[in-house]
Amino acid sequence: MDKLQNSLDVELWLNKDLIHRQNLLKTQFTSVLEDVGNSFPKEIFDKISAKSKGTKISKGNDLLGFPYLVLDLIRDFDPITGSNIRLLNWFGNGLFITILLGSNRENPVKEFIGLEFSFGLSENQWDYPDLILNRNLTTDEGKIAKAKLGFYHWIKPIPVDPDLLVLNQNLCKCLKKILGILSLPAEQVRN
Repeated sequence: MDKLQNSLDVELWLNKDLIHRQNLLKTQFTSVLEDVGNSFPKEIFDKISAKSKGTKISKGNDLLGFPYLVLDLIRDFDPITGSNIRLLNWFGNGLFITILLGSNRENPVKEFIGLEFSFGLSENQWDYPDLILNRNLTTDEGKIAKAKLGFYHWIKPIPVDPDLLVLNQNLCKCLKKILGILSLPAEQVRN
């Protein structure tokens, strides 16, 4: 063990104010994600995917050493026909909306670029460090057309307003636009 591993940061460990603030922040973000998820009835998701499982919040403590909260909407992860919208709150790194579409779904490139999304070029759709930190992304329609990843993945950073109500409204507004784009007629899904 090196010196850093032999010594506990007891001052940080006993910093009740800092720990309380961090826990309050997690609670506030969880509340926002719950409210956003509850703003959309499952019937909306069923119009996009017959296999929709609704919404779910997940939590983790270590994505490259930082905690995260995730709200998944639709939750159809089928690699061919699935679709999912994810709100990723990665503490210390930002808040992001991602859209994951199966390879046989229509990929509405112009619409998502118009909403300021970038197309993910990572070969692993769950490699957020590559997508976010390495910015392995593009808005170049030619590169997007040539991408052969077996899925379509879009990502967009979301500014965080400190007012919880404003943040909730901003997220719902963005999600309504995405849901409108994804609610394409069935004949537009490639066979």
